[in-house]
Amino acid sequence: MRSPLFIFILVTVLILIDFYIYAVLKTLLQSASMGTRTFIGILYWALCVLSVSSFLLFPFIANPYFKQYIFSIGIGWVLTQIFMVLFFLVDDLRRGAFWTIGQVASAAGAKFLNTEKGIPRSTFLSWLGVGLSSTLFLSLLYGFGNKYKYNLTKKKIALNGLPPSFKGFKIIHISDIHSGSLKDHAAVLKGIELIQKQNADLILFTGDLVNDKATEMKDWMEVFSQIKAPHGVFSTLGNHDYGDYVQWETVAAKKQNLEDLKTVHSNLGWRLLMNENVLIQKQEASIRLVGIENWGAKARFPKYGKMDLAMQGVEEKEVIILMSHDPSHWEAEVIPKYPAIDLMLSGHTHGMQFGLENPYFKWSPVQWVYKQWAGLYQAQAQQLYVNRGFGFLGYPGRVGILPEITLIELV
Repeated sequence: MRSPLFIFILVTVLILIDFYIYAVLKTLLQSASMGTRTFIGILYWALCVLSVSSFLLFPFIANPYFKQYIFSIGIGWVLTQIFMVLFFLVDDLRRGAFWTIGQVASAAGAKFLNTEKGIPRSTFLSWLGVGLSSTLFLSLLYGFGNKYKYNLTKKKIALNGLPPSFKGFKIIHISDIHSGSLKDHAAVLKGIELIQKQNADLILFTGDLVNDKATEMKDWMEVFSQIKAPHGVFSTLGNHDYGDYVQWETVAAKKQNLEDLKTVHSNLGWRLLMNENVLIQKQEASIRLVGIENWGAKARFPKYGKMDLAMQGVEEKEVIILMSHDPSHWEAEVIPKYPAIDLMLSGHTHGMQFGLENPYFKWSPVQWVYKQWAGLYQAQAQQLYVNRGFGFLGYPGRVGILPEITLIELV
């Protein structure tokens, strides 16, 4: 928990920002009617109070789902204000520069600009800041309704040396379920039904089944146990599956949580691959499926994965598919050390649950951290597919980057 001093400084800064923005809004609304000014003033201060309250009351809110929404609205409003302030500060710097130039010119006897009444604020720049910032905040609110709008992405992936019997072989790839964030069973069930409708030969899940604790799956076993495929369902662990982000009473309790989560995978009918590999056979041919524990090259994400163990018994001539939760693993270790791996499947980034995507363009702030963050990537003969995530974490919504179910056809 943050110290009282930190909370005091944070709240003070937020209040100062609130009054700064309100002063600008009063200037912009001078010509508006009294009713309009009153309505906007009440709405603005209501959002400010809600935002500050969300930070103060957050530690005392018990309901995790209510926490998500309150915190998201609070953070969303602060980000909106920061974005707005950037525009206002640019305008204030412009005004300050012109005022200074005017004062210097006046002292020198030249009449450069009349600054007796100050430099007027740029209405265009200020309203642009308000408009873009408001659009950002409204889009975050709109995104609450997108968290269960599952998007089926179809990809044909060519693998060198693919046995003829595996041509047209269909794989469903999902990742980042984050069951601790889910609430709507009926909505999630529609996603499961969409998975089953694809009649995939194999289903692969690349980690983060829970947010922190195995108990989060208690109410979801019946739903996710419906995921089945003729060649099986295989899974790996993600960084959130180890319980690293919560306080445990004892080391033993944390260890038991991981053992309980392994049991959850087993009870779902999923084969959890822990630094190991299996053969997927069809007729007389086979491909090799490798699964490792979480291995991240960014920030302080843990490196539990052990590729040397996972690759034991694997022959380079085989077609090899690797399941590894964190896509940063691809460039950090897979490409330089394991060139025989044909395809790696990952998740982890969620596409930050925020961005812009169309057939010709995709963008998300997460790309400033992860070079490979959504979709298909290639380096020489090796390929990586990053799933955008089935669930959500933190922000209970999706803006532009929808929850994803990937249907891969091997060709």
